[in-house]
Amino acid sequence: MNEMVSLTSAFSVWIVLAILVIVFLRGSVKFVPQNTAYVIERFGKYYKTMEAGLNFIVPFIDRLAYERTLKEQAFDVPSQSAITRDNISLVVDGVLYIKVLDPYKACYGVDDYIYSVTQLAQTTMRSEVGKMELDKTFEERESLNTAIVSAINEAAQPWGVQVLRYEIKDIDPPRSVLDAMERQMKAEREKRAVILESEGARQSDINVAEGQKQARVLAAEAEKSEQILKAEGEAKAIIAVAEAQAEALEIVGSRAITEEGQKAIQLDLAEKAISAKEAIAKESSVVLLPESGTGAASTVAEAMTIIQTLNKVKG
Repeated sequence: MNEMVSLTSAFSVWIVLAILVIVFLRGSVKFVPQNTAYVIERFGKYYKTMEAGLNFIVPFIDRLAYERTLKEQAFDVPSQSAITRDNISLVVDGVLYIKVLDPYKACYGVDDYIYSVTQLAQTTMRSEVGKMELDKTFEERESLNTAIVSAINEAAQPWGVQVLRYEIKDIDPPRSVLDAMERQMKAEREKRAVILESEGARQSDINVAEGQKQARVLAAEAEKSEQILKAEGEAKAIIAVAEAQAEALEIVGSRAITEEGQKAIQLDLAEKAISAKEAIAKESSVVLLPESGTGAASTVAEAMTIIQTLNKVKG
């Protein structure tokens, strides 16, 4: 009986020991998720930072003090009032994108790094807006975001965080400023419309003038070409007539030196002399009397004498 009690007691002790070992092992093993960091303290003092994967600690001595995500995080920056350099009050809000680079500094360098960075973003934004005029805040929003990010990162280095981006969501000026801006934009649009209309009219007049100029130039060139072609045609006609007359005279000259040609010339001259006298007699009341009794025969003889003289000169 005593042996049974002893065995039961020993078995219970081993069970307790096994349970304690399991609890110890379970408490000493830590699985850290991806992009997460565990900050471990030993006896209330920073001991180490565990990264993603399998890690071990000493139960009851080490404890998990902080858990920090290493992912990029987005936080809304509450709306706030800011005054521009030309004394216009604006209501501005934005979005802040930050990432923890050093979990140790993010835990021990600042109490609440999210709140601190958000407050820093607001004050920096007010400062940067105060350096710009109203129109520039709309036109240079990108440069404003860059300036805010640069200023925040410079101040947040001891906190172990980095501001990746700062985006301004809305810029709301007073209603009176909006009305003035709307009137200004309307006037600017009307001005551009008038300028475009005048430019169109001017270009239209230029096109019409250019068209008329081109038409006159083309008409002058056509007239010039017509005159040149006409002159060339007349010149060719004159040359052709001259060549024909020269050829005819050459043929007549070659035939005139023969006996048959002499007789033909005498006959032609006699006919022409008689026809001329008949025409004179019909058109005039004056009576023509021959200088000698021969009449037409003397005229033919005179013509033949001239022809013979020419032939002798040619020979």
